[in-house]
Amino acid sequence: MRFSDSSPDHIPHYQVNTTATQGVCLQLSGSYTLTSLNQSLSTIAEQLTQLANQHHDLCWDLSNLQQLDYAGAVMLWQIWGKQRPAHLLLSDEQEKMFARLEKSASLPEPAQQQWLLPISMLGQQLLHFFDHLRGMITLSGQVILDVLYLIAHPNRIPAREISANLYRTGAQALGITAIVGFLIGIVLSYLSSEQLHTFGADVFIVNILGMSIIRELGPMLAAILVAGRSGSAMTAQLGVMRVTEELDALTVMGIPHSLRLVLPKIIGLGIALPLIVLWTSAVALLGGLLAAELQVGLSLYYSLHSLPDAVPIVNLWLGLGKGAVCGMVIALIACHFGLRIQPNTESLGAGTTRSVVTSITAVIIIDAVFAVAFSNVGIRITG
Repeated sequence: MRFSDSSPDHIPHYQVNTTATQGVCLQLSGSYTLTSLNQSLSTIAEQLTQLANQHHDLCWDLSNLQQLDYAGAVMLWQIWGKQRPAHLLLSDEQEKMFARLEKSASLPEPAQQQWLLPISMLGQQLLHFFDHLRGMITLSGQVILDVLYLIAHPNRIPAREISANLYRTGAQALGITAIVGFLIGIVLSYLSSEQLHTFGADVFIVNILGMSIIRELGPMLAAILVAGRSGSAMTAQLGVMRVTEELDALTVMGIPHSLRLVLPKIIGLGIALPLIVLWTSAVALLGGLLAAELQVGLSLYYSLHSLPDAVPIVNLWLGLGKGAVCGMVIALIACHFGLRIQPNTESLGAGTTRSVVTSITAVIIIDAVFAVAFSNVGIRITG
């Protein structure tokens, strides 16, 4: 029996011979390689399996094979049931190949552990979360001790570091926050004015813009922009200091990281972010009121004079307080991930990404806590 009588020599084929000494013998010839078996692998494997099941004492003769790679060897190994047949004729090279397959077949099967993989991954994530939570609590406690130390020793206050962080996180962020805030104000005004104009309530655009921007959108927008811009910069700065061994040099010199690196960033961003919130809210309101004047003809002079009556001043203090808390939390998270970066570039990128994602998540949680805690404060809207 031949698999293909007219095929070239490199095409795999087989022949069944019956002899008086060896009984039924299956002689393989041609090339049993991945290239040769590409189109006929399933067909040949199925036919050889049927022959092996029909003749349990079948003699396998591989001595006439021109080529045999691991793809062909694995196919035969699977047909044999992962053990050598009783009668097998091999060359020396083929003997080495099947000897390696025998060793690999003795390895434990990992499939039984796949059921535990989701539980294992969930457990690892929980352990990572509690490890980071413990690290942030430890860093927060150290910062509190540093504040108490500076109160007792005011001449050691790192004024230059705080001033530098104020400039980098505050002054340099005014441009991007102004552009984004102005555009968000325009979009919100156009969407609101369309609905209000339908009911003839155009004048209430001042109430909607004032309450939404001063109380929610302004602080949230500024905090998210600062978390992505300044938070990532803080993490990357500390990470580069780790990679270049500057942190180790500070430790050798006896300079505490928390006092000279962490605390100035927390104080600087805690002061800068409320100011950025005020700036972003003002620009967003200006954009919204200008859009309202163009869309529904509401005078900018009237809008600015009616704004204090429409929005109680306590909403402004809530927004500024939210900005101060978010600023300190963003700086704390950025420093935590920055100090944990390992001295390699892969850890630097991964740590910066985790820092930004964690900071934005924390900002949203803080906003939700403020919304629940101060739900009955400053929400009275007057016409």
